Amino acid sequence: MSVLPVAGRAQVRRAAWSLVRADRRSAAGTIGLNALAAVAGLGGPWLLGRIIDTVTGGTGETGRIDLLAAGVLACAAAQVLFARHGVRLGHRMGERAAARIREGLLDRALAMPAAVVERVPPGDLAARGTTDVDTVATALRDILPEIFMGVVQIAFLVAAVMLIDPLLGLVALLGFGGIGVVTRWYLRRARDAYLSEGAADSAVAEEIGATTAGARTVEALCLQERRLAAGRAAIAVNRASRLRTLALRTRFFPGVEFSYSVPVAAVLLVGGMRYFHGEITLGALGAILLYLRQLVGPLDTILIWIEQVQRSAAAFARIEGLAAVPAPGRPCPAPPRDDRIEVRGARYAYPGGPDVLHGIDLTVRPGERLALVGLSGAGKSTLGRLLAGIDRPHAGTVTVGGVPVGDLPPETLRRQVVLVTQEHHVFRETLRENLMSPAPDGELRKALATVGADWAGDLDADLGEHPPDGGQAQQLALARVLLADPHTVILDEATALLDPSTARTAERALGAVLTDRTVIAIAHRLQTAHDADRVAVMDAGRIVEIGAHDDLLRRDGPYAALWRTWHGS
Repeated sequence: MSVLPVAGRAQVRRAAWSLVRADRRSAAGTIGLNALAAVAGLGGPWLLGRIIDTVTGGTGETGRIDLLAAGVLACAAAQVLFARHGVRLGHRMGERAAARIREGLLDRALAMPAAVVERVPPGDLAARGTTDVDTVATALRDILPEIFMGVVQIAFLVAAVMLIDPLLGLVALLGFGGIGVVTRWYLRRARDAYLSEGAADSAVAEEIGATTAGARTVEALCLQERRLAAGRAAIAVNRASRLRTLALRTRFFPGVEFSYSVPVAAVLLVGGMRYFHGEITLGALGAILLYLRQLVGPLDTILIWIEQVQRSAAAFARIEGLAAVPAPGRPCPAPPRDDRIEVRGARYAYPGGPDVLHGIDLTVRPGERLALVGLSGAGKSTLGRLLAGIDRPHAGTVTVGGVPVGDLPPETLRRQVVLVTQEHHVFRETLRENLMSPAPDGELRKALATVGADWAGDLDADLGEHPPDGGQAQQLALARVLLADPHTVILDEATALLDPSTARTAERALGAVLTDRTVIAIAHRLQTAHDADRVAVMDAGRIVEIGAHDDLLRRDGPYAALWRTWHGS
């Protein structure tokens, strides 16, 4: 299977900056409120320093002390007020940013080419849309506002220390250098470790999803031990990846905790000597020490959350990686000039494998009914996917009206060609939403009536509560085809999985849908070929015969042999 890409650091930074620009007014308000909170927080230690100097000076000015104490309380109240509103505004901005990420991921996932979606592990895409989005949303809503507020507070506290005594400020900054060393060591290793952990989470989700979806097959073929072994292997890899990130944290946090005591001890040592030499007052030294203690709070916030930021950055890189998946379709110089489908020298190979189609040449005339027949593995379904624009040929061309089918944007392609397979998905939504068409109610009801969907009553009925059976699901799929109104319909054994009674009903509905359209039927039952205008016989990725049913029987070639085998003669 293919693996979805992961965005690089530069792409993640650009995406993050675009989120900030999209909500620049809230970002500016958050900065302003946090700055005011930081300024208010500076007042308390400075006023406490003045109280210490007043007391040690022996002036006995109790009124002055009371006034300074009231100022301390006022600064604390202002800091709480500004910080509360700053956090509130930051959280609201984070929620809006998380909503944009969710909507963007959904848009990208829906815009991904069908061939890509089919070939990537479903667990990977599911993990990016759930676990990764939740991780990033938590960071934007809760973590980043607190980190930002911590950064602002640190900047103002350091500035205050430098203003009181530049020498002690420099000593404190040198003492905090150990935190920078430990953090740099951690950051160099954390991103790759958390990307590996995210990939391991996807692998576990894939194993669980595959085992759950195939539960009946697992039980019928006694594959329990094999599936358990595969699940345990994925969990073991996941456990190892989590232990690696845990090992990083067990080194990072103790190193940080030790580094906190270094600047305080250094300032006490140097400041004490300067105090005894009369170069600094006791109040100024006390204020500096209080500022350094205040630094521990925002530093703790940043360093505790920096681990989650690394996890979130890795998750954001996985989410933004979907932007690197090429969108289906390319700019077309002109719309298709007619409904004629032509295949010239088409070759195709699945990723990592040999060619399965070899130089296919085929012309499908508008209004024609063409049957593709051949043994299993002959390349019929692969050719159908090329004709439907799901896959592109590696060599040669597949065109409709002179325009490459794969170059058509999805909304144009589905008005040209629609592939109807054995699988028909029903969303847990209303009947109206399942029809996936903006057409008026009258047209929706007409489409349902045309395919014989007598069971369909209220368009707003929730199909999640009363899901349709196999035949009804196919009628719903055929009604979608009618509403899309393509000129060509490709049938890949659309009724093969239905029981005989349901299949007869579905085939009657199918007949109503195919009226006045070009039909390309990938047939395993040769009765479909008998009723076609022409039959193309495929063998080993090549068209070896083409013509009308009766003409091919008279030639007594590969088709005649298939016909005799099908009739048991």
